[in-house]
Amino acid sequence: MTALLYIPTLFGVSIEVYFILIIFGIPTFFIWRWILKKFIKIDKTRKIATWTATIVATPLIYVGLIILWFFSMSYHPTHDFNKQKWFTDKEKRYELSEDIIDSKMLIGKTKSEVRQLLGDEGNTDESDYWNYYLGFRPGFANIDPDVLDIEFKAGKVVKVKQHET
Repeated sequence: MTALLYIPTLFGVSIEVYFILIIFGIPTFFIWRWILKKFIKIDKTRKIATWTATIVATPLIYVGLIILWFFSMSYHPTHDFNKQKWFTDKEKRYELSEDIIDSKMLIGKTKSEVRQLLGDEGNTDESDYWNYYLGFRPGFANIDPDVLDIEFKAGKVVKVKQHET
């Protein structure tokens, strides 16, 4: 079986990475040259310093942009709890869950009070562990939805947490 797309590598890194580094390296070189021209007057020393700074800074910029991209993929806004939004947008309940947990607004509430606030969703009075679907929180390779877990003792909420299923 042949590969559909063969991507050559050099030192274990695909060729595309080297092209990206060249694309980042060219403006980085000119920026360093412009900055160092103000501080280093000796031409040979300035050239060595410019090349050294470019060779060090370019991969750091590349890695920094990748890390920034990963963080931007997992960003999601958080909002104060809003009962209307909770019921109308079930796929984005994760935006409200942080406020529910941090404010401890459910702690001490009875099952009927929780049901009034968050709805039924198949949770029974016989169970001391209730779950509420929160939707898929944005994130890299996030394939499971989040769930709000509520634990009751003696009919009152004692613990609220969130996890992926």
